[in-house]
Amino acid sequence: MSEQIGLLPYRTAAAGQVEVLLITSRDTGRWVVPKGNPMPGFAPHEAAAEEGWEEAGIRGIVCPTPLGRFRYWKRRRLRAPRHRTVALYSFLVTEQAAEWPERHQRVTQWFDLANAALAVAEPELRSLIAGFREPPRLTLSDRVLPRLQTKLRRRVPMLGWFQALLPKTGRFFELFEAHAATLTAGADSLARLLTADGEADRHIAAIIEQEHRADDITRDVLMDVRRIFVTPFDRSAITDLIGVMDDAIDQMHQTANTIRLYEVTAFEPQMRDMTGIIVEAARLIAEAMPLLRSVNGNAHRLHELTARIITIEGDADAIHADGLRALFQAKANAPMDFIIQREIYGHLERVVDRFEDVADEIQGLVIDHA
Repeated sequence: MSEQIGLLPYRTAAAGQVEVLLITSRDTGRWVVPKGNPMPGFAPHEAAAEEGWEEAGIRGIVCPTPLGRFRYWKRRRLRAPRHRTVALYSFLVTEQAAEWPERHQRVTQWFDLANAALAVAEPELRSLIAGFREPPRLTLSDRVLPRLQTKLRRRVPMLGWFQALLPKTGRFFELFEAHAATLTAGADSLARLLTADGEADRHIAAIIEQEHRADDITRDVLMDVRRIFVTPFDRSAITDLIGVMDDAIDQMHQTANTIRLYEVTAFEPQMRDMTGIIVEAARLIAEAMPLLRSVNGNAHRLHELTARIITIEGDADAIHADGLRALFQAKANAPMDFIIQREIYGHLERVVDRFEDVADEIQGLVIDHA
């Protein structure tokens, strides 16, 4: 029998920490993740998302590349237990319903990552949850100060002169982390836009806001590169890294602009799958940025994160090719529709490519400094 599919549902709580949703099994009441058998007519990640709805009442954004696999013993009435393997998919929860098919058969509960890992019994599942780390939380100053500094320098030019006279080492790490936060927020809004989650204009406006904020942060990084005597990395490495990060949010902006320009309201399944990869890549970048504060001590984890980004970028290429092939067949008699949707596919592919560029830049830093 083919392997089962499972879901790791997560969300970012109001306080900024990542939480995981676990459910109880119907037979023993132990804490587990939503899982089940493959479904005819559904891709594995789509089937996992359906299990999430049936067992926990959740809707959201699933990454089509599994996080990994774990094994467990399937208990069966009047028969010996059976060993099963589960492919686990990350799932950003955007909604949890009040009623769902198995509402009265299971208990659902949100856990922080540490307690979620302790709650499950399967060692491999525990390792997967423990490896699903959250980035350090940004303080209010980390989120607001870069943009505020830029506005002050524009309004009070003498302030910039005075700041230039002060001894400084720059705020490169804080700015990298703040920019990564714009990527995760932009990716979330882009995915919601393509899954028709709420009003399109609201999601497009959110992407544009994050792109403007990212521009301010990028400008601050480039100014610091010019005026700071001692930098944590080579100046070209700093400008290259912030440049490709900014390219990623710019491509999200261009995707949103194309959707708004042509008033597209329906999106192909492969497009939604690509946004699932974009959300996952942004999450990985957000975790990687704080680790750059100590490249040598975090080299192994940075390698793991960048390796997964490169893996899911390859999967995105395959999804992109399948989507274009299906689009060409479906729109043979509607050439303008094909051209418009092909343009959206192109923007989505470039977003993922820019995330791979970020991973390459991080790998370069690891090679040079670890």
